[in-house]
Order: sequence, then C-alpha cells, then structure tokens
Amino acid sequence: MRLPFALASRFVAAETLEGALPVVRDLNRKGMHVAMDLLGEYVTDRDVAAAARDAYISLVQTVAEERSRDGLDANVSIKLSMMGQKIDEDYCLDNLRSLLETARERDVFIRLDMEGSDITESTLRLFEEVYPDFPDHVGIVLQAYLKRTERDVERMCELNARVRICKGAYKEPASIAHQKMKTIRERFDVYAKMLIRHARYPGIATHDDRLIDSVKAFAREEGFDRDRFEFQMLYGIRPDTQEQIVRDGYHMRIYLPYGTEWLPYFTRRLRERKENVWFVVRNLLRR
Repeated sequence: MRLPFALASRFVAAETLEGALPVVRDLNRKGMHVAMDLLGEYVTDRDVAAAARDAYISLVQTVAEERSRDGLDANVSIKLSMMGQKIDEDYCLDNLRSLLETARERDVFIRLDMEGSDITESTLRLFEEVYPDFPDHVGIVLQAYLKRTERDVERMCELNARVRICKGAYKEPASIAHQKMKTIRERFDVYAKMLIRHARYPGIATHDDRLIDSVKAFAREEGFDRDRFEFQMLYGIRPDTQEQIVRDGYHMRIYLPYGTEWLPYFTRRLRERKENVWFVVRNLLRR
C-alpha cells in the first residue's frame, strides 16, 4: 500500500491527523484557509459510525487547540454517511448534535458535505434540523448539476446559511441531474451569484477559470467586498492558481482530505464518472 499512497499523496495530505497538520500550516503560511476532511463514507455498522463521530470530535478539539497554540486556520468538513445516516437518521442526528456541541464550545465551523442523490434529501433535512441551534457553526454543500438545486439555493438564502456550491462529482441520471457541462456551468454561475448576493459567506468551489473570472467580475461590478465570499479548491489541484488567487486579494480555502480510507475514496470517484479520470490526469500537469 505504500507505493499507491505515494501517488495519492498529491491529492491526500496524509494518512493520519498528525501528518496532515504540517500541511495545513504550510497552506496557512501561503495565506490560505483550510477545510479538513477525514476520509470515509457510507458506514453501515453502528460501532464504526460511533468511532467516526468520536474521530470528528477529536479533530474539532485538535483544530481548536492548535489554533490557540499557533494560529492554525482550519474548519472541518464531514460526511453524514460516516456517522450512521444510512443506518438510522435519528441515530445520525444524535451523533451530529454531539459533534456540533463540541464545535460550538470550541468555535470551530463544521461543513456537511453533500454525497450521492440517495441521501441528498436526508442531508438537507438533517441540516435544517440542527441549523436553528448552531447557525454560526454549521453549513451545507449544494451541487449545481442537480435539477433541484435552484430551490435549495433559494431556501438556503432564506435561512442566510453558509453554503459551498460545487458542480457535483457523482454520476447521476438525467432525470435528476443536468448532463451537459455547458448547462452545469450556467447553473453554477447563477447559483454562485445568488449566494453572494443573498446568503452568508458562500464558498465558491471550482477550478474552472471561466467561473472564477465570472464571479470576480460580478463581485466587482456589483460592489461586493472580497470578504463576502471565498473561493475553494481541492488540495493538489492547480496549486499555483490557488496562490495567485490569494495574491489577487481573494480568500482561498483548500479542501484537505486525510486518513486511511483514501483508496476507496478515489477509486469510487474515478469509477463513478469518466470525467473525474480526465480531471485528475489534466490537473497532474496543470499549475
């Protein structure tokens, strides 16, 4: 397993939290914020889900301690399917509340990642269940390619919630998801601008220069301060571009995966959509 991880290390910080923290600090020194993601998903065993909850709680505590010690700048992204969402939604809700109680006590922001469409509605339902109690410490992800996303964006704007908008990486049927990249780009552009205008500090998660330039132009023309939103990119994807965006005066947050579950994470992504294979291959060469 050592050689494959050496290849995956372009996109995965480390297999342990201790190994990931120096990577976070290096990104911070370059002026970037970080979202730490402990890899894993779709847990079907309660003991494993409880262990994931405890690992997330430990991560939050560590982030807070390291912030106090040397100014570490990171928040945490989680997958609800790791904490029992596919086992029992009420059980997952209890685990999520335990995590958010710690996050509120330590003042660490938690982002609920969005996964496949089989749990989209459940994820949004769980988010709305906890949001009133933790409005400053929990946010959500929406995927531009889903046909339902326009009403979800409108709802998040009503709540003034913190949203990460991304294109979407899972293979979904045409009945529920746009298939043409031109349409997905158009939808992303509309939603990003809605969120900047009406929601709280959205994360504009894209590596697409056309969308980045469109968001910059929109903010400039509408007179929105650069502190109103942030760009987000994946660790290892276009690092020179990430640094240039920071030099241009914009906030940049790097989504930083770590953990031992990197192999199923990548093989599942590559298997789900052929576009993901080309995305990785292209970005091995792009700067």
